[in-house]
Amino acid sequence: MKFSAAKASRKWPCRRAGCDKRPMVSVIALSLALLAGAAQARSPVLRGEFGPETGLPKHRIVVPLPKPRPPEAPPAEDQEGEARTSEPAAEHAAPAPSACRLALTEAIAIAPSIPAIHGPGSCGGDDLVRLEAIVLPDNKQVAVKPAAILRCTMAAAIADWVRSDMAPFAERLGTALSDLDNFDSFECRGRNRVSGAKLSEHGRANALDVRALKFANGQSLSLTDRNAPRIQREAVLQSVCARFTTVLGPGSDWYHEDHIHLDLAERRSGYRICQWNVYDSLPAVAPLLPAERPEEAPPREVAAKPEAGKVDAARRDAAEPEAEEEPVPQPKPRPAKKRRRAGAF
Repeated sequence: MKFSAAKASRKWPCRRAGCDKRPMVSVIALSLALLAGAAQARSPVLRGEFGPETGLPKHRIVVPLPKPRPPEAPPAEDQEGEARTSEPAAEHAAPAPSACRLALTEAIAIAPSIPAIHGPGSCGGDDLVRLEAIVLPDNKQVAVKPAAILRCTMAAAIADWVRSDMAPFAERLGTALSDLDNFDSFECRGRNRVSGAKLSEHGRANALDVRALKFANGQSLSLTDRNAPRIQREAVLQSVCARFTTVLGPGSDWYHEDHIHLDLAERRSGYRICQWNVYDSLPAVAPLLPAERPEEAPPREVAAKPEAGKVDAARRDAAEPEAEEEPVPQPKPRPAKKRRRAGAF
């Protein structure tokens, strides 16, 4: 059925202004009322009608109160409080400190813990620290410049090496150790920075590259400098090879010509690598002639001189021609072929 204002005016005559629009407005209002009733019927909120005795108008909507909580149920506040406190604790619970972390106190090294690093790939690890300085038994500090990102076990090994070996070494030189020149520590890369190579111990935060030791008197010992005292470099070599499982320096490969690599890589049967050649210093000017033979050198062996008569006979034999041998007949040469003239067949 279709409605329009014209048809409604014929069915319900009206002589006043605006009467022709009332039937249409009534139809629209009725439709809206039906739609509102359907929406209220679908709504999960209960609605009630109230009379004059309640003092509330009939069109007001009242949401009913929830049912009372059963007496055997736990208190709502305690249950919510437990849930709120237990969830963050499960998400942000810090792992228990390791034995190394408990042993590496501020009396040994200034090495605050840092969050674990995982990736990319197999890089990183847990129980990491930032080694900033090593505290000596007399409470003096040896700064690690720049600070090294290491595993706690590697940082503890570096601190023990400096405290037990390098500090007494500096005292024997009449000074004190002040700085440890850190060339490289944690870096996610392959061995020798070769793309696709096996993961370096630097990528596991298990290695430290040392370039030099600096002393309080302003001097320094470059571990790969050929002009540095050989006896001092050999003392450092014996110390690190006894403590670390891998020591690489000059002579191992050309990647380690300007620093010393130290790590604690674990291998089968406790296999260790110590490849560091302590070279002698080069001469200021390369000699053009061989050096003179020292007086304390043993005499050189000289061949015995022959007797005078034997020498003359040898010279005479060499001057005389050998006996002529019978001539060997030579084959006759072949006659040369005659060349054909041009055009001959």
